[in-house]
Amino acid sequence: MTQPPPISDKEPFSVELTEVWKRFPGIVANAGVELAVQRGSIHALLGENGAGKSTLMNILAGVYRPDSGELKIHGCSHQFRNPADALSAGVGMVHQEFRLIPSFSVAENVVLGSAPSIIKTGQVESNVAEMAAKFGLQVDPSQPLWQLSMGERQKVEILKVLWRDAQVLILDEPTTVLTPSEVDELGEILRRMADDGRSIIFISHKLHEISGICDEATVLRQGKTVANSLPMATTNQDELARLMVGASPSIANRQTASSPGHPLLELENLSAQGDRGVDAFSGINFQIRSGEIVGIAGVAGNGQRELADVIAGLRPSNSGTITMNGSDITIESPHHRFQSGLAYIPEDRLGVGLAPRLSITDNAILRVYRQQRKGPFILAEKALSYCTDIISRFGVRAGDLSGPIASLSGGNLQRLLVGRELDGQPAVVVASQPTRGLDVKGVKAIQELLIAQRDSGAAVMMISEDLDELLAISDRLLVMEGGLIRGEFDPRTASRQEVGMAMLSDTQAASKP
Repeated sequence: MTQPPPISDKEPFSVELTEVWKRFPGIVANAGVELAVQRGSIHALLGENGAGKSTLMNILAGVYRPDSGELKIHGCSHQFRNPADALSAGVGMVHQEFRLIPSFSVAENVVLGSAPSIIKTGQVESNVAEMAAKFGLQVDPSQPLWQLSMGERQKVEILKVLWRDAQVLILDEPTTVLTPSEVDELGEILRRMADDGRSIIFISHKLHEISGICDEATVLRQGKTVANSLPMATTNQDELARLMVGASPSIANRQTASSPGHPLLELENLSAQGDRGVDAFSGINFQIRSGEIVGIAGVAGNGQRELADVIAGLRPSNSGTITMNGSDITIESPHHRFQSGLAYIPEDRLGVGLAPRLSITDNAILRVYRQQRKGPFILAEKALSYCTDIISRFGVRAGDLSGPIASLSGGNLQRLLVGRELDGQPAVVVASQPTRGLDVKGVKAIQELLIAQRDSGAAVMMISEDLDELLAISDRLLVMEGGLIRGEFDPRTASRQEVGMAMLSDTQAASKP
């Protein structure tokens, strides 16, 4: 592989983008964007969903070609034809949706595509372990990828670009799959990389994390640069929020539910295994009534994801029963559950919730495709009309509806998924991390949609790692830790400290119904 040119000490900028334009059918994604990133710094790139951040970074990473504008890496002009060109110039990108092979080991994923066809496994694992230790990326090179948590998989993605000697690293929403402690750990890892002379571009919507991790920030709005290289030492979160959306960040105002009705979802002594063959959760007992939101809090990896999958029928249970609206659905298929009024918003939107190789329209009709066909054929005009209605009502920003779903930004992917699932007034809504990776307006919009479902009589179960969010919109709050329900709290009176104690399995944590 061609090595990037040597970095001159006289060149302060590792990345310079000048007057970059990029258009897609019906959308101007970048309209003369300016960006300058200093060598050895952590630079935040901020903006609402659809502001043009991911498009700009895909241009820098060689995925897209700009329509016009200049791109410089360490003072040298470049025109990347593909990601390999970008890597040769020292630019690597860790995408929001991981690009890893579950059946391969950590080391195999790291070196895939950059190693000879015949390699010594032990030597490669040793080299990967040495690089991981240098930057504090604690992973076992021999472990199969499918056994790793999302946070550990992100470390593998970072190792992939470091293995290729990237001097400029782009991280697209890197904290959306991380726990608070993992976020702190990531900050330390990135600082080590910056101290090593690398430059990091950090895309995020979480302003409190930006303040603690980044040195400077550039803000995009509607495809244009509205603020460039703001020093974080003298810039506060309110100022960044106003630049992004014209207002300070907020979440939906608490709207207390009226008196809940009868139980619509009941779990009794429910247990299930995780991917590694051990219990993910056991002895789960609770019910959700018509007209209430029950929040599920907890640090990632304590059984929440598996619980949601079992309720949706995507994972079998070992024991116990699931009752929905009076009917036992424990062994029923996912289709039967959906037909009976269940809506499921999974945390892995592009791997489980949506089909990346299908078009926007095809994804929009997945739940109702039987009503959009005649015989074996989909009625194209009817399907397009249904998709148009979904994107209009749920604020999805999309161009060509026959284009691939993967062309949408993360926020628009989530809006489409949520809109598709909530269409048709479901009786039970299971939402797992529904606002993850969304901007301020997107978070509030999704929260308001869930509140509207509750107010229409649905039973809503919301899993989130954002405790403030759960305290704001839940009517009851349950905490999962170690696959068990550790406490029940009234969000109107519970403190963050009380809930946090339960999340950490503190023996003093008491239920506060």
